[in-house]
Amino acid sequence: MTTPSASGRLLAVLGAFDHEHTALSLTDISRRARLSLTTAHRLVAALAAWGALERDVNGVYHVGLRLWELAVLAPRGLALRQTALPYLEDLYEATHENVQLAVRDGAEVVYTEWISGRSSVGVRIQVGARWPLHATGVGLALLAHAEPAVQDAYCAGPLAAYTPYTITDPARLRRALAEVRRTGVAVSSRQVTEDAVSVAAPVRGPDGPVVAAVSLVVPRAEARVPALIPAVRLAARGISRALGWHPTPHPANPTT
Repeated sequence: MTTPSASGRLLAVLGAFDHEHTALSLTDISRRARLSLTTAHRLVAALAAWGALERDVNGVYHVGLRLWELAVLAPRGLALRQTALPYLEDLYEATHENVQLAVRDGAEVVYTEWISGRSSVGVRIQVGARWPLHATGVGLALLAHAEPAVQDAYCAGPLAAYTPYTITDPARLRRALAEVRRTGVAVSSRQVTEDAVSVAAPVRGPDGPVVAAVSLVVPRAEARVPALIPAVRLAARGISRALGWHPTPHPANPTT
């Protein structure tokens, strides 16, 4: 087995924390990072001194504010969220449903904003959460506009099922992605939970590539998808324009 580098060990310590493990003892960190207790103690002390980790009165460690200070500099993080937030709030006011903003990171979608709606639909999402691309509306919108090589690699890999309705067939996924490109929206029904439908649209950056996706998640029993599509499209278009995107005008019909 290859011995991890010093930087790899530091990253392993930080990687021990996730949404299910936000508070860890030194022993927990050692176990989850697969490091000796002595090594974990030395690295945790260095990270705590720098501010990447914080130790509470019970001796338990949490992610420190120094990492948050760095994270807000990410152009696809807080900067994108701040630009998008007025449009997300407008979308919420127009629908009072769950509103989400997400970006693609490799084969996963990462949620950068979520406004909780009035419905009790079981949305298993929080800011910073990750989900496979094929199982969510925002993920389908992002994957549909990814590079062909990315789509090929994703469709060739295993497609995890979360409900009986999750897309797990590569050919069906390719058809779904083609439909997203044709219509400009992604509709994901009962793929993560059987009581929810997601309607998503891509957000474009200054030069045109898709950089994010916005969605509404509504109870399946009350889903009025045709009525939701224009609202989601309008929000996505507004965010895109705020990011500096300018739609290419259609050429005028030549006179004869």
